[in-house]
Amino acid sequence: MQLTEKHKVYWQQNLRRTGVLLAIWFAVTFVVGWYARDLQSITFLGFPLPFYMAAQGALLVYVLLVGYYAYCMDKLDREYGVHEDEQ
Repeated sequence: MQLTEKHKVYWQQNLRRTGVLLAIWFAVTFVVGWYARDLQSITFLGFPLPFYMAAQGALLVYVLLVGYYAYCMDKLDREYGVHEDEQ
């Protein structure tokens, strides 16, 4: 099956968005943990940043990433006419 130019643009936008969100996920998951000792001096809501990110912050970021991705993909699907019909 040949992909039209419209399909290529759709997938480029999808992959770009996915790449950015994966970069944010990587930074929250691994970078904060890797530099935990260096980040001890930064506090958030009275807690050291690495402790907060491990306890709650990362989970909040993950939920926000999933919600943002779902919202943006729904918008992109509607823009390109590939959304699912609501019943």
